[in-house]
Amino acid sequence: MAKQGGCPVPGTVRGLAIVFRAMAVNPDPKPGRWILPLVILGMIAFTYFFVRELPEASTETTLISGDDTTTTTTPADGSTSTTDGSSDLDPETQAYLDEIDAINNELQVQSGELTAANTGFDADPREVTFDEAVARFQGVIDATTTLNERLNSATVPAALETNHANLQTTLSLAEDAAREALSGLQSTDDGSLRRSAVETYATAATDFDTEVTNTRNAAGA
Repeated sequence: MAKQGGCPVPGTVRGLAIVFRAMAVNPDPKPGRWILPLVILGMIAFTYFFVRELPEASTETTLISGDDTTTTTTPADGSTSTTDGSSDLDPETQAYLDEIDAINNELQVQSGELTAANTGFDADPREVTFDEAVARFQGVIDATTTLNERLNSATVPAALETNHANLQTTLSLAEDAAREALSGLQSTDDGSLRRSAVETYATAATDFDTEVTNTRNAAGA
């Protein structure tokens, strides 16, 4: 170090001070700014490893168009399988099943009508007059006769002939019961014949509904 009169030269002292300041470590004035990136990085790593441990789920998509329903399933291996909800029945069989379904629906309506008219006639005080009961019973007879004619004129698939015969027997029984109910209403009977006939009609309607189900099962519907 240069000295002047035994003391350091002022210029030399200032130079050394600058060098020492340059050699000193300059701490980060904002140490907290590294914390948030580290936290985010840790969350990403945790999410990545957690998701990898989850079982793969299958994806199922159901498409509905009109009366047909198609379900497409995508299992974990990526393959797909499709289930078509449309009927595989031939047109003749499908038309026959549609017809007996319609007949069955109307038969259940007529069964309810006959029972309601009979119950109203038996009520105390009477809710259905004699003339009203006659008209309503006759209406059930006419409707059931028409249903019988529709069933007899239906085109029956060969594989369902036995089921069709059972349907015919049951519906004919219902028509006969409706006639007996009216006959009992108009007779001097104490009402036993009428009530029994109404019950027979209701039973026949229930049996017809069961046989329709049997027919559909036999057809593979």
